Amino acid sequence: MRVEKSASKHTLDGYARALRVFREWDPKFSEWGACSTTTFRKYLFEMMKLGRSRATVRQHFAALRSFYKWLRDRRGMKENPLADVQLPKPERKLPVVLTAKHLDELLELPLKSADEKVKPSWLPLRDAAVLELFYGTGIRLQELVDLNVEDVDVYSETMRVMGKGAKERMVPVGGMAVKALQKYQSAAGVRNGPLIISKQRKRISRRAVSNLLDKYLKMSSIPLRVTPHKLRHSFATHLLDAGADLRAVQELLGHADLSTTQIYTHVSFERLKDAYDDAHPRA
Repeated sequence: MRVEKSASKHTLDGYARALRVFREWDPKFSEWGACSTTTFRKYLFEMMKLGRSRATVRQHFAALRSFYKWLRDRRGMKENPLADVQLPKPERKLPVVLTAKHLDELLELPLKSADEKVKPSWLPLRDAAVLELFYGTGIRLQELVDLNVEDVDVYSETMRVMGKGAKERMVPVGGMAVKALQKYQSAAGVRNGPLIISKQRKRISRRAVSNLLDKYLKMSSIPLRVTPHKLRHSFATHLLDAGADLRAVQELLGHADLSTTQIYTHVSFERLKDAYDDAHPRA
């Protein structure tokens, strides 16, 4: 997966964990070739009984199926015990989207709440740049963490992003995000290497970015947990609300399949219905 499919470390860790969890679950496990369809059906039933989400279940079995496909193609395994295991259909929950008012509040918080005691002093500027980048470009958490200084061209206001499967795409960067980046880079002296750095001047981690968001959420009036993916959802939905073309949004998000992007049209339609219900006397 790493060499041929260019899977990210995050994906590799998730797949390895899925295989390990199954092995630890099955007390009779001896080798992969001895596992039966019945065993995997029992495992599926156990996961559902424990209240695991459909998404988690499907991710675990995606790893197992991928592994058994490899065993069949590369190691000569004749039977695939997962071939007849029926998985629950994926949940089609509508993405949670922040309002423009809540986003304005969130994006202003790092500089509004800046404390002179915070060391190094450029941290609030970094945090402001991170939030602006998430909402201004719609990039994923891992994509932000992987950014290097040379990936951003402030003159053309574009950014090179390495997405899933090592697929590269160019995305526009809004003027507000560019200004926030320039202020942060100037104050922190970031001229090469990782774009977003930690206090120790190393590439920031996924956990640190999540903690950063949680920190500002506690200071805000936003009534829900904010994650990088919710900012991505907001980016896409607000573009479609303003009349952006669906395929253009697909390109910006780096979705391989248009159907993945279409979920945001449902969000926009639900918002349109809410506006209609609020405004029309016959609603």
